[in-house]
Amino acid sequence: MKLKHIKHIFFDLDHTLWDFDKNSALAFEKVFSLNNVEVDIRSFLNIYEPVNLNYWKLYRNAEIDQQQLRYGRLKDTFDALEFTVEEELIHLLSEDYITHLTTFDHLFEDTIDVLNYLQPNYQLHIITNGFSTAQEKKLTVSNISHYFKTVTNAEMAGVKKPNPIIFNHALQLANAKPAESIMIGDNYEADVLGALNVGYDAIFFNYRKDESEPHVKQVSKLIELKKYL
Repeated sequence: MKLKHIKHIFFDLDHTLWDFDKNSALAFEKVFSLNNVEVDIRSFLNIYEPVNLNYWKLYRNAEIDQQQLRYGRLKDTFDALEFTVEEELIHLLSEDYITHLTTFDHLFEDTIDVLNYLQPNYQLHIITNGFSTAQEKKLTVSNISHYFKTVTNAEMAGVKKPNPIIFNHALQLANAKPAESIMIGDNYEADVLGALNVGYDAIFFNYRKDESEPHVKQVSKLIELKKYL
């Protein structure tokens, strides 16, 4: 069912367009190699990925700050692996990871095709909870920054999704109205519910195939957005 009223499309970046898990794995491989950390990368990632998602939830809810996020997710993962790493090295790994993460450019399947398809008919935007400098580098290195009229991040808005303030800030920046806007993202709480609560429409990018409310629009591949837009 095509949505006729939409003029502005707001995308999340990490886990929606930019393939965070793939790029993150490559960054950890490089960082561990540079710092001679001999940990099995597959075992590390199996524990790290859910730990990281939980830390980001705490960060979204303002229960931890940026430094606690970056240190805690590594410390908890190494502890779960019973792999001893000095505190100083964890801080160094955390910094190196942020540096190298943004040098990788893997996007989700069909990202470029979908952006090329949408751009002639809509104004495209980003709303992200990621850190400003890192997100700008991801957009540039993956060569997709030119698709987006505006980029709203949590540092700029002073709050994180699903807080209504960041969605309203994005509308103001884009000169858009909620009724003509749609949010597309992988996080049901932050992206979908956050946008719906402000009056946007929303599409859940459910590539993990999580359980969700049946009335919410969703796709498991980006190319399926053509059904709606």
